[in-house]
Amino acid sequence: MSTIYTTHPRYIEHTRAGHPEHAGRMKAVWQQLDEIGLSAQMQKIVPQPISNDLILTLHTPDYLNTLQWIASSGRDMVHLDPDTYATSTSFEIARLAAGGVTAAIDAVLTGEADNGLAAIRPPGHHAMPDHGMGFCLLGNIALGARHAQQVHPIERVLIVDYDVHHGNGTQAMFDSDDSVLFISTHQYPFYPGTGALRQTGTGAGKGYTINIPLSAGHGDKSYAAIYQEIIWPAAERFQPQLILVSAGFDAHWDDPLASMRLSLDGYNYITRELVKMANQLCDGKIVFVMEGGYNLGVLAHGVENIAHTLLRDGRESDPLGSFLGRGEPDIRPLINQLKQIHEL
Repeated sequence: MSTIYTTHPRYIEHTRAGHPEHAGRMKAVWQQLDEIGLSAQMQKIVPQPISNDLILTLHTPDYLNTLQWIASSGRDMVHLDPDTYATSTSFEIARLAAGGVTAAIDAVLTGEADNGLAAIRPPGHHAMPDHGMGFCLLGNIALGARHAQQVHPIERVLIVDYDVHHGNGTQAMFDSDDSVLFISTHQYPFYPGTGALRQTGTGAGKGYTINIPLSAGHGDKSYAAIYQEIIWPAAERFQPQLILVSAGFDAHWDDPLASMRLSLDGYNYITRELVKMANQLCDGKIVFVMEGGYNLGVLAHGVENIAHTLLRDGRESDPLGSFLGRGEPDIRPLINQLKQIHEL
């Protein structure tokens, strides 16, 4: 099994001390993959920055101008909102992050590799067409999907987002587009406040957004039921030609920013199911893209486990184990609603 691995040494240049989304996240992942020899087992590509033309397929000219102004300003730090920072080098790093996604997609869709892992930052699923937010500057995975459709002979892309926060930017970019099926599991109500059950897309894209809003406390059992009863049948109906995954590890029970109860073993289950889905529906064509995750150990071991699954080496790592508190809320009412709304 051949796995493409994209990352770039410059990803650590975008950072702010004391901020949850800092360079240490990337360093933790690199260290983990290097120490256990996984980096050497994958085909590594150092990506190039994406073009402004690709950016303008999903972002507005005014927002591109803002990012270019920050880059040319020489300022040490600019805040796009209370959560989201940029320095004079951040736009270039964000272009390289999106480039990590497009490079992995190109390798998979040309047959150079069977599947892919893009270990990138800053994350991207909150970036809106006209502004950055939620630590995100460019819509990395959305731009990757559009690139795939423009450059390769494919039409249908499935994006599955299991970050604990709703991927509002990805949703916004494909809200009226029936060529991209966007499925998000996320804590709700929670930042950014979007992702309600009945947000299902607009116009031609009606029904091509599936939001799965979860109250705090759901974990491995709930996610397993969701994948079996909602995500699998939705994917089978859509018949994607490529699967992209927004892989956030902040739904783990020990993440400091959220209140979900997934374990690393639960994440491993999700990863295995998505790989099975790709094998069954699109000849194994799947790329995992790093998003959130703010416990560095969880993030590092989580990305490690993605690599194990993609390489099919039969290994996995979960040094933290399962959540030992009370049981999970009942997932059945939500699943029943989802089945009714989406006719699954």
